[in-house]
Amino acid sequence: MSNPALSGQALADYLKGIVLNLPETPGCYQYIDENGTIIYVGKAKNLKRRVSSYFNKEQASNKTRLLVTKIRDIRYIVVKTEEDALLLENNLIKRYKPRYNVLLKDDKTYPSIAITNEYLPRVFKTRQRHLRGATYYGPYSHVPTMYALLDLCKQLYHPRPCRTPMTEEGVKCGKYELCLDYHIHNCGGPCVGRQSHEDYMRDIESCREILKGNTAEVARMMKEKMIELAGELRFEEAQRIKEKYDLIENFRARSEVVSNVLHNIDVFNIESDGPGAFVNYLHITNGCINQAFTFEYKKKLDETDAELLALGIVEMRERYHSTSREVIVPFPVDLPEGYALQTIPQRGEKKKLLDLSKLNVKQYKFDRLKQAEKLNPEQKSVRLMKEIQTELGLARLPYRIELFDNSNLQGTDAVAACVVFEKLKPAKKEYRKYIIRTVAGPDDYASMKEVVRRRYTRQKEEQQPLPDLIIADGGKGQMEVIRQVVEDELRLDIPIAGLAKDNRHRTHELLFGFPPQTVGMKADSQLFRTLTHMQDEVHRFAISFHRDKRSRRQTASELDAVPGVGEKTRQALLKAFGSVKRVKEASAEALQAVVGQARGRQLYENLHAERGK
Repeated sequence: MSNPALSGQALADYLKGIVLNLPETPGCYQYIDENGTIIYVGKAKNLKRRVSSYFNKEQASNKTRLLVTKIRDIRYIVVKTEEDALLLENNLIKRYKPRYNVLLKDDKTYPSIAITNEYLPRVFKTRQRHLRGATYYGPYSHVPTMYALLDLCKQLYHPRPCRTPMTEEGVKCGKYELCLDYHIHNCGGPCVGRQSHEDYMRDIESCREILKGNTAEVARMMKEKMIELAGELRFEEAQRIKEKYDLIENFRARSEVVSNVLHNIDVFNIESDGPGAFVNYLHITNGCINQAFTFEYKKKLDETDAELLALGIVEMRERYHSTSREVIVPFPVDLPEGYALQTIPQRGEKKKLLDLSKLNVKQYKFDRLKQAEKLNPEQKSVRLMKEIQTELGLARLPYRIELFDNSNLQGTDAVAACVVFEKLKPAKKEYRKYIIRTVAGPDDYASMKEVVRRRYTRQKEEQQPLPDLIIADGGKGQMEVIRQVVEDELRLDIPIAGLAKDNRHRTHELLFGFPPQTVGMKADSQLFRTLTHMQDEVHRFAISFHRDKRSRRQTASELDAVPGVGEKTRQALLKAFGSVKRVKEASAEALQAVVGQARGRQLYENLHAERGK
């Protein structure tokens, strides 16, 4: 529904919220006015970028500026390709005739390819769809592709190019004569029996497969022909076939937006989300999507997806006055007897439409979630903490998480770090650095034991808050040494997890439990990215501390051992004299000029006392 009640800043904030959460995918957008009327339909390669352009800059056109002032709501439909977006835009403009869209007065549409329903079918280009029984493929927004497909059919299978109506009786009684097309090899002469009817119909079926997009076998034959021609050094002919081969390989002939045989069909899909569910509705007429809508249900009594989908089907069909006799659904639903034929496709064009409906409902769910989290940032943190709690089976929300990491260079300058996250946000005041005291050499396990023992012994003695979850920057070994200290020595009950890396040093799994088990989690999920970010943070903090410590050791000089020389004095002397050698060679007066009379005299005596040793 549109939002006529909103105005001023409230309306601007509402529209901005929609724009910021638009997907960066191909699709069509619709602008709605205060009456709920679609006033503009547009296509986009990138929905977010295109729609943002209406609101992020001053529009040069007065008409466009006026359009923006009329917008009260924005709807969109996502598709998989730019061609689908172009065709869908064409269909929606023709259906709704939006005020601010340019309408073609002659209603010229994109061309299609027709195969007639005759004894000897013809294959040809058309912009009309009035022939009874004919099968239409397209329409094609990219006309060169359509011609390439027609040319391919003609070259491979030679369907008759003439327009003469031909019947079985006419062929059998010799009514027709050979024409020039036969002699120049554009036709096999089925009208006079030079090509059998069965053979001709097999060729027509092959043309249908090409136009349906089932080109794998055709492509294989073309590739073989290319190799054959290249072997005979007929490179120009091979190149011509290659150009057609590339076109066919790259073309998505089976558009989800336009199908040649689907008419008056409703498509539904559903996506649950805890206390709610989202239902998407698509209506197909004459092979075109001309209605699309997604809405949300709030569950009251733990209704199942099947129950909610049944409610959604009835509500959408009544709202849009649909009389379709067929509904495409992902699973069986309980509808009144005789209400509509249910189809649950497993493959083919109907399955692609069902998948497109699923794509739209998932995108809508994702966008609503992002909008809610922007309005309430705490909601996102709580959701992710609940995910961690559910995945690991924790007794309470992991409000406070602590991570450990070691860092050393061949056993030297060994340090460790602990970082703390509260509500999944870095609590940097709680970060701690540790210099390893009791471990000699590069022993990560012993170093981890020392640090964990020091930290939680102190936390326990001072009654400071303990973490709800400990995460080790490592696999099973690190988890085990932490467990030995936390559980066996200190008798603390703190869950322990580990983030293990693969042989390329990339985090690839979350471990939990003893013995540790892999927790199934998609690498592209928001939760996995959050945990990886936490691991990167503890690693960064440990490495930074290690580098500082190593740098201080490497930049220490002989002056540090001289009584009365601190960090600031050392820097002032080196800046004034350039090197330790020149400082030692400097006169008392020169030193006094840098650090003062008394300190200069004392420094001179200390330096020369050091030299005399």
